[in-house]
Amino acid sequence: MRDMAKIGQFIYPWGNGHYSRMMRLNEKLKELGDNEFHYFSKGDIYQKLLDKFPDEKQNIHEVLMPTPIDGKFGPSLRKSLWNFLLPVEGNEPLVTQISSYLKDEGKLYNKIGFDLVINDGDMGSNVLAERRNITSLFVTNQFKPKLWKSRIYFKPALEFVAKQISKASKILVADSEPPYTMCEYNLNFTKDIQEKVVYVGHFTNGKKIEKSEKSDLEKLVSNSVYGYWMRTGNKSTNDGTGERYEEAFHQPEMKNEKRIISHAMNDESIDRVLGKDGNEYSISEAYEKKIDWIQIDKGFLSEQEKETVLDLCKYAVVNGSHTVMGEILGGHAKPIIGIPIYDEHTNQIEWVKEKKLGLFAQNRGQIVEAVRQMHENYEEYVDSVKGFSRNFNGNGVSNTTKIVSEILEDKK
Repeated sequence: MRDMAKIGQFIYPWGNGHYSRMMRLNEKLKELGDNEFHYFSKGDIYQKLLDKFPDEKQNIHEVLMPTPIDGKFGPSLRKSLWNFLLPVEGNEPLVTQISSYLKDEGKLYNKIGFDLVINDGDMGSNVLAERRNITSLFVTNQFKPKLWKSRIYFKPALEFVAKQISKASKILVADSEPPYTMCEYNLNFTKDIQEKVVYVGHFTNGKKIEKSEKSDLEKLVSNSVYGYWMRTGNKSTNDGTGERYEEAFHQPEMKNEKRIISHAMNDESIDRVLGKDGNEYSISEAYEKKIDWIQIDKGFLSEQEKETVLDLCKYAVVNGSHTVMGEILGGHAKPIIGIPIYDEHTNQIEWVKEKKLGLFAQNRGQIVEAVRQMHENYEEYVDSVKGFSRNFNGNGVSNTTKIVSEILEDKK
């Protein structure tokens, strides 16, 4: 192998989890020496890559990886199923999309000539790598998920997905080893691929945050008991989650339940504080006037603000995203209330509920009841979460980098 390895990173463009995982890994991989990196994705994630690496534009490639069709709360199962053979809302039939994207991705494979590819969620790249005898690492928290919402008619699709994942040289699970594997119900590995599977750990943000002066938001929340309600994911998931939250907040039992809602949108017009007096204030105004607040909405929290809000909150409310849950339960040892959008979330929240690390809720009544139970049995949840946190493996980035380093060394 040449001294400078060519490494491809294929990032599935649905939500932010795949991207944030790979960017944490990418930073560490760049410490391995002077290698050439190529990045592949589409849509918003492709744009994020262009913004993040303005000097590497020639190595950032847009590939139209097939993604589900948006519905009101996450992907529309009905539309996505129709789309398998038929065009829907301007999307070519899925079978056409798959063959055309593999053709495009294959051309780039041939042109670049990789030494190694790392695929986070992009299964097609496993197939292309296997055909060309290129080592491929597939980073995942899913293999053959238990079916809930999408039920049995998705089974053939699951078998197809599992088959494509199996083609990777190694399958790296971004989670702790059993029995602390949060995504356990999304895995269900078959015996024939067990030797390919490595539990590398969660890809937590290992960087220490340089503390700067506290923001007005941090000062405002410093002596409060509150829940941290997170909106994450792509637009439909984010909006759907927000609607469910708002419905719950309007219930009489929630009138004194303090909450901070992060919207995961870089839009300052979202920032506001609702006082118990029914008036709205800016965050700075609320802090200066020492307003007794009930709700704080924030478009985008800085890393420092996020750490502060998580450290001080009593519990966090999430949609069940794997990356986020690892950060909260493992990194901050806070119990959660999970409101799932898709089966992947349902499986992870069911697991969390069984381990007494949090509660499961789907509608406004269940959300209100979950908040009540959280307060009532709080010590029990905290004890369980502390035990889980002690066994939490957050070294996914360094363990994966070690695997990459060994592969490149063997190729020399």
